Amino acid sequence: MRNRNAYFSLPYNPKLLERAKELRKAGNLCEVLLWKQLHRKKFKQYDFDRQKIIGNYIVDFFCGNCNVVIEIDGRSHDEKVEYDNERNAYLEGLGLTVIHISARDIMNNFDGVMEMLYDHPALRAPLQGGE
Repeated sequence: MRNRNAYFSLPYNPKLLERAKELRKAGNLCEVLLWKQLHRKKFKQYDFDRQKIIGNYIVDFFCGNCNVVIEIDGRSHDEKVEYDNERNAYLEGLGLTVIHISARDIMNNFDGVMEMLYDHPALRAPLQGGE
């Protein structure tokens, strides 16, 4: 059950809406592979969004049930360490847990990635809150 109050209270920059739509349409392979396992409540019956706007950022995946952000880190993140650290601090400051998964792990050890997510403490029990 999605915690609607928490979900809709997250900061939102409407200027990023078109960019989020572009990213959803473009979808890199790693995102598409993970999305196939997360969407339509396939993963623990949790409700995930893809390319969710939170503040001035667009996160790869957001689970409103547990207030979890999942980010896929590819090569482009190697050069954006400071940006990623600021982004993580912002998201964590909102009470969100950020889980980073390397694109390499998705491509080479997908079952291990799914097992890690299944066992991750932040994805164990959904938040209590109104539907």
